[in-house]
Amino acid sequence: MILSFGSWSLMHFIDRVFLAWYDSDTLAAALPAGILSFTLGTFFLGMAGYVNTFVAQYSGANRPERVGASVWQGIHFSVFAGVLLLFTIPLAPWIFEAVGHEPVVQAYEVTYFRILMAGWIPGLLVPAISSFFSGRGDTKTVMWVNIVAAGVNVVLDYAFIFGRYGIPEMGIEGAAWASVLAQVFGTLLFAVLFLRKPHRDAYCTLSAWRLDWPLLRRMIRFGAPNGIQFFVELGGFTLFVLVVGRLGTVELAATNVAFNINTLAFLPMVGLGVAVSTLVGQYLGKDDPATAERSTWSAVHLSLVYMGLIAASYVLTPWLYLAPYEVNAAPGTFEPIRAYSVVLLRFVAAYSLLDGLYIVFSAAVKGAGDTRFVMWVTLIVSASVMVVPVWVGVTVFGMGLYTAWCFATAYLIILAICFYYRFKGGKWKSMRVIEPDVHPGLETMREPDAQTI
Repeated sequence: MILSFGSWSLMHFIDRVFLAWYDSDTLAAALPAGILSFTLGTFFLGMAGYVNTFVAQYSGANRPERVGASVWQGIHFSVFAGVLLLFTIPLAPWIFEAVGHEPVVQAYEVTYFRILMAGWIPGLLVPAISSFFSGRGDTKTVMWVNIVAAGVNVVLDYAFIFGRYGIPEMGIEGAAWASVLAQVFGTLLFAVLFLRKPHRDAYCTLSAWRLDWPLLRRMIRFGAPNGIQFFVELGGFTLFVLVVGRLGTVELAATNVAFNINTLAFLPMVGLGVAVSTLVGQYLGKDDPATAERSTWSAVHLSLVYMGLIAASYVLTPWLYLAPYEVNAAPGTFEPIRAYSVVLLRFVAAYSLLDGLYIVFSAAVKGAGDTRFVMWVTLIVSASVMVVPVWVGVTVFGMGLYTAWCFATAYLIILAICFYYRFKGGKWKSMRVIEPDVHPGLETMREPDAQTI
């Protein structure tokens, strides 16, 4: 899973590098428009991705016939949610005009946002269908599909942005279409593999296509808090980026660069988090919380080593990450962005270790079904530590870029501490998302426990 998400992090990195080569204004526009598009879909994305926990717990409880049904509920939900998100497209001009970025940046933001929003149906189907593989521990399939889809994205990015191979030059519009088409490709590839005959026979991947309302309701019950948490988390960072954009195009572009570089470390850690949720779900399905706990601590050790090395490189060799942006940029345009970015990478280094711990510990408790606690903590900390202070500081008190980043760093550190203590408390060990009668020997199958904070 680390390699799977690593391939997508590299893809996003290359995408931003191409835009930096093309035009600095498109680079400035890509992050706010992209993160806003992503944020609007995160509630549904969090619910679609939570299919992974159901697949993991049903697999652990030796109920393969419920695995296919779980994935199909995710498919039905994803199509409905993707259609719903299309209605946000007409709002694009009003949204970015209200933010107040420079007019040329606004125009790019609207274009990029509209195309990305049109691609949410495949964007939701990918996590729903891929949960069939990741939830059962078949991470190699997920890895190869993601690597191939990311490769398709990079090739299309280059062709569409710069106008290569007989394709007209499209700039930031081409970057957006490349992302959407890569998602379509990934969806089709996962669907073909999901419907193979061995899977149809063992997991009912075709015969269980109908709506299963009790299962769907339970999926919404546990998945909705996960989706809300995802929405709040990304919404907080979206507001952060939009407010930073009021400081100027250079500050916005530098923030874009810093966040984009951080995806090289962050998305592989998200992959580790998916792996942790899967293992916790499988072992709890087997009524083996002790092994679930050991698996989580193994992930913690891996995270500390990986993020420690990445953080050190941000401080010691920032030029290594910034060089690809500068190599083909117009003369003189990247120097002010580079000066800010070097400092911002030190902020990223400061919170990287605890960011990894936050991902691992929150993934562990969500793999059990403790999604409501994660939701409420994220909501409270995001509002009180990052969103409100940064908004007031920039718009009222004239706060600068580095002060804004101090609040963002504090936000991630506090989340890591909160979820560490929740994991240590052990309440998650008695939680499940699957039916109480799936495993008659499980006395801990009391769903009300999973509702309690």
